[in-house]
Amino acid sequence: MSKPLAPTLRMLPSTTVRKRRELPLRGRVLVSKGAVVASDTIVAEAYRDGELRIVRAAEDLGVVPADVEKYLRFSIGDVVRRGDIIAEIHGLWGLLKTHVLSPIDGSIEFVSSATGHIGVRGPKNRITLTAYLGGVIAEVDPDRGVVVEAHASFVQGIFGVGGEHVGTLAMLDVPIHREVTAADIPINAKNAVLVGGHSPSIEALRLAASRGAVGFVTGSIDDATLKEYVGYDIGVAITGDEPVPMTLIVTEGFGVIPMNSRVEGILRAVSGKIVSINGATQVRAGAVRPEIIGAPSTAVPGEDMGARDEISSEGLRIGGVVRIIRVPYFGQRAVILDLPRGLERIETGASARVARLRLDLDGSEVTVPRANLEIV
Repeated sequence: MSKPLAPTLRMLPSTTVRKRRELPLRGRVLVSKGAVVASDTIVAEAYRDGELRIVRAAEDLGVVPADVEKYLRFSIGDVVRRGDIIAEIHGLWGLLKTHVLSPIDGSIEFVSSATGHIGVRGPKNRITLTAYLGGVIAEVDPDRGVVVEAHASFVQGIFGVGGEHVGTLAMLDVPIHREVTAADIPINAKNAVLVGGHSPSIEALRLAASRGAVGFVTGSIDDATLKEYVGYDIGVAITGDEPVPMTLIVTEGFGVIPMNSRVEGILRAVSGKIVSINGATQVRAGAVRPEIIGAPSTAVPGEDMGARDEISSEGLRIGGVVRIIRVPYFGQRAVILDLPRGLERIETGASARVARLRLDLDGSEVTVPRANLEIV
């Protein structure tokens, strides 16, 4: 038996989940340690400077730059509204007037005697940070963010697109071994995270989004359907910022792969309850997996979670089931046939420890670096 460091997707019906929530810039935390928060509670805020617009006052007024300040109707720091006259000059014994207007709501930030320009700064933009996960504030960094802790179910997928959403988990009336069609999408899916089946059609995805679903969790997806849903070929390196109306998470991989029955059981146990999801994925160093975090639930009948965790901690072993997390076999499940000792040269020319595998998809045998595997 070999004991390399092999990752594994987490599928836990009940565990302690800790989520660090950080502002993109320094701001202010609005909650205290020990506070109980909901997923939509605003826990921190920050303010980003508004848009800066330049008014070419000297050119518009027809004066030299050093004289612009003489014709100002506001002082630096004064609040102005869009369309306000911020500088004005009277010509021909006061009969003709030339003026410049503020292009936006904001305040006068500067007047340059060198260029004759006036800077108008728009209002500050408020940035808010929600808890994302209902729970307790376990840590506070006063000007950056918090750590939220909760006892909940936790399931990781292998790949996803789209960012954070919170919604009510709803199981589709679709067996894990059947493809999802448009006919399977409920009429009322507003704020729902739909779960079930595999290989949804593009019509099913679009209909779910149009009916208000915020998330869709399924076993697998065809790469052509994924491309059509996102609108472009995104690859599999880093995701999470795609302009999609509904976060999509696949638990097994690409192609036609049924959802793992254990995953389906854990998610079914929290059907009808609020869950937090995030499709962000990074398959390279510092791997990030899409996630579904739900309310606490009892263990899945017939499964000993402790025994499962103990097996996973042993690492790779002959006969074990793994998932490949790098191209060209990304997302495919396989059985380990052999774990050769020592290093072998791989296609890149580097030497690495490898595993001989039999792919579930077509039964072919392949050799893959062990670093490209995760335990199922």
